[in-house]
Amino acid sequence: MQLDNRARTLLKALVERYIADGQPVGSRALSKLSGLELSPATIRNIMADLEEMGFVASPHTSAGRVPTPRGYRMFVDTLLTVEAIDESALEGRMQNRLQNTSPQKIITNAAQVLSSLSQFAGVVMTPRREAVFQQIEFLRLSEKRILLVIVDQGGDVQNRMLLTEVDYTPSQLTQAANYINQHYAGQSFEQVRLRLQGELRQLRDDMTMLMQAAVEAGSDAMSEDADNNVVISGERNLLSVTDLSSNMNSLRQLFDMFEKKTGLLQLLDVSSKATGVQIFIGGESQLVPMDDMSIVTAPYEVNGRIVGTLGVIGPTRMAYERVIPIVDITAKLLSSALSQH
Repeated sequence: MQLDNRARTLLKALVERYIADGQPVGSRALSKLSGLELSPATIRNIMADLEEMGFVASPHTSAGRVPTPRGYRMFVDTLLTVEAIDESALEGRMQNRLQNTSPQKIITNAAQVLSSLSQFAGVVMTPRREAVFQQIEFLRLSEKRILLVIVDQGGDVQNRMLLTEVDYTPSQLTQAANYINQHYAGQSFEQVRLRLQGELRQLRDDMTMLMQAAVEAGSDAMSEDADNNVVISGERNLLSVTDLSSNMNSLRQLFDMFEKKTGLLQLLDVSSKATGVQIFIGGESQLVPMDDMSIVTAPYEVNGRIVGTLGVIGPTRMAYERVIPIVDITAKLLSSALSQH
């Protein structure tokens, strides 16, 4: 829905004022803030239109209005003026933290940098390890129950149970394992999945099903360290954000998110498939667990390939114009630091 220039100017002024002080914004304040020479009645009419369109809402206790998730979305997509920050000074402050150390330490430091600069929580999804296996074996446990044994390149062993529709004989299982080990050892399960699609047409269908089940299970087994895939710094900062910790229910949701990490991982995974800075707003995005929370993310690369995502978790009422460049520059510096390893 298109807004005219007056409505856009008033919405921008309202969101900026609300982010600054957290109080509902009335018509008189908007008249001063917007610089528009409009009568209070005209401003009230425009605000009523914005409310009808779902961009602002009126809390019962006040004559003023506050932005809705839709209002925030309009603001960050079309009205926001990103702060011109001194990139070189910011890079100088960060670079010492993101150099001359192990990749894992660089990632931990990046989360701390995001947290300390934003005063919210910094989060980094660590690069996905390629799930490369050295050898697999199938052990028949009972009819239609098979144990998949996976040995990775470091010699670590993982087991997975496969429930199959076919009752395979031990010799069929040996034949399938030999085929996979001979043709695919030393590759990731993702690579095997792609090659299997083209190469298994010459094998019998039930063997194909077994191998595809093994690849799915193997891929899950080797990337299951999901909890260790997210580094979070500065969660305690969010406890001092009234919008997020004002009641026990909010606090519970907040800690639930940090404890489980699965929703966070899903969100970071989604944003790694996009380019540039993404903003996820609570109440609008199903991926954000709380209405009053927003997450600003950006993907980072190693040698030109996107391997993960980082971001800042804070209240919906955050200074986006300041947080966006922090996230953007940290992603670039992290990409550069990791690519030098």
